[in-house]
Amino acid sequence: MRFHGEILTQSVGTALCMYNDYKTFFNKKEKIEESLRTTYRKKIWRNFIKAIKDFDLIKDGDKIAVGVSGGKDSLLLCKLFQELKKDRSKNFEVKFISMNPGFEAIDVYKFKENLIEMGIDCELFDANVWQIAFEESPENPCFLCAKMRRGVLYKKVEELGFNKLALGHHFDDIVETTMINMFFAGTVKTMLPKVPSTSGKMDIIRPLAYVREKDIINFMKHNEIQAMSCGCPIEAGKVDSKRKEIKILLQELETKNPNIKQSIFNAMKNINLDYVLGYTNGNKSKE
Repeated sequence: MRFHGEILTQSVGTALCMYNDYKTFFNKKEKIEESLRTTYRKKIWRNFIKAIKDFDLIKDGDKIAVGVSGGKDSLLLCKLFQELKKDRSKNFEVKFISMNPGFEAIDVYKFKENLIEMGIDCELFDANVWQIAFEESPENPCFLCAKMRRGVLYKKVEELGFNKLALGHHFDDIVETTMINMFFAGTVKTMLPKVPSTSGKMDIIRPLAYVREKDIINFMKHNEIQAMSCGCPIEAGKVDSKRKEIKILLQELETKNPNIKQSIFNAMKNINLDYVLGYTNGNKSKE
């Protein structure tokens, strides 16, 4: 009898632990969703909706795949799409999909834990991109890695029959990309909120185009979400990068002009071709 009693005690204890875990996850999910409707309605939700309207990102009948890296931006994007589905202002299909390029087991565990806590049903598929990139280009694997990651993800989304892929690039990404192209590539171009994929079979959309990175960071802190880093062994060891240089420069410029980022963003919508030395249209140069 004592043996059976011990088993019963253990079973009840296990059940209580599972119930408490479920309750914790459910409460956290509710808190996150409530914060989007209240605390971050103005700075995140409204800017998300504004970008969708301004750039015509979503139409009725769209089949949208959301690329989930496990970082703060893509996790937020998932929650925003879930809220948009509840809103029912648009009739569309959405699926959350993530590619594992070779994450460490501990990173995968943390990623899955966040997905459960946030109530995100995400399909995770493996693609040994990092290993291949390191083997093929050991001296400079980053370029090949980025190209392969895009290619594998785009192909997967197209195979699943989706006509749009939503990515988590935000306002600051767009501004920084503009500056990187000007300073290091000698071109005036940016990261567009909506652009056809190279195959032409789907559109890449960026609904966070108006959302500031600082607001995403504050949202994550407010909801006690610890998003995983990119997990890349090369990126983790970098002391410096072009994007980091631009971030530091923009921070310095903001001390004198707090609206500098908005001015750069606006400039990319107000280019006057009568006052440029030359420009390209596709692959054709014009002067």
